[in-house]
Amino acid sequence: MADLPLDEGNEPAASGGDDATSEPAGTDREPTAPPSMDAPAGDEPAVDEPTSEPPVTEPPATEPPTNEPPVVAPTLQRVLVFSRTTGFRHDSIGVGVQLVSTLGQQNGFAVDATEDPAQFSDQNLARYDVVVFMSTTGDVLNTAQEQSFERFIRAGGGWVGVHSASDTEYGWGFYGQLLGGNAYFLVHPEIQTAQVDVEIASHPSTAHLPARFPFQDELYNFRQNPRASVSVLMTLDESSYAPRDGAMGDHPIAWFHEFEGGRAWYTALGHRIELYSDPLFTRHVLGGIRWAAGVAN
Repeated sequence: MADLPLDEGNEPAASGGDDATSEPAGTDREPTAPPSMDAPAGDEPAVDEPTSEPPVTEPPATEPPTNEPPVVAPTLQRVLVFSRTTGFRHDSIGVGVQLVSTLGQQNGFAVDATEDPAQFSDQNLARYDVVVFMSTTGDVLNTAQEQSFERFIRAGGGWVGVHSASDTEYGWGFYGQLLGGNAYFLVHPEIQTAQVDVEIASHPSTAHLPARFPFQDELYNFRQNPRASVSVLMTLDESSYAPRDGAMGDHPIAWFHEFEGGRAWYTALGHRIELYSDPLFTRHVLGGIRWAAGVAN
């Protein structure tokens, strides 16, 4: 049967008989699938993608357990200021205690002040990171209190000594070594202005200071030179003033060292009341407290 004429845009009518398309003879036609019930005619039917099992991941490797205790970062949370005297008493003690309290308020640590030696018990000292001896003099602790303080230092506690802390506890061997090489106070001349030389400028208690500067104070001479036992922070130039009896030549005036598990920092400066409002000195003390606590190096 002859092909029917096509109107443009119309599909050819299907024949009810023999195949009579315009395809060349011998060409096989792919059978036409019925349209999907779910998709409009002319669209490809949706095909479900094959699913796969999620990948198996190995658990992360873990370090084998060790017997080492965990490392605890040092903190500066609470400081005890001790200012008992059984010898000479400095007028600057009150402003010294107030300075440490102010430094605590400004730098986020609590401060307790006492002259009661009964506070030197194991239980109470465990509350503190640093103990400051603020111009103490004489024999200020009994044997049991000394032993508690020794345990505090050996457990990692910090000690800061200001001015006449070196005029304290001459008969307590541990304290002399904590101070540094038994560098107890010997004598001092009248108040003078001397040139101070900074030996370690990278320390937190000296980083703000010029390499050499004039300083007026009561300047101690010591029974022993501590240099062999400590790291010296600053020295006095004895040619710039009159040291009188007990001149030392090499004359350390502030130093620090680690001792039997703890940290000790000492400055012989701090006699004059005016110093406790002088940023040169107050930052010096703050740096010593922070180093003794282990939060600054």
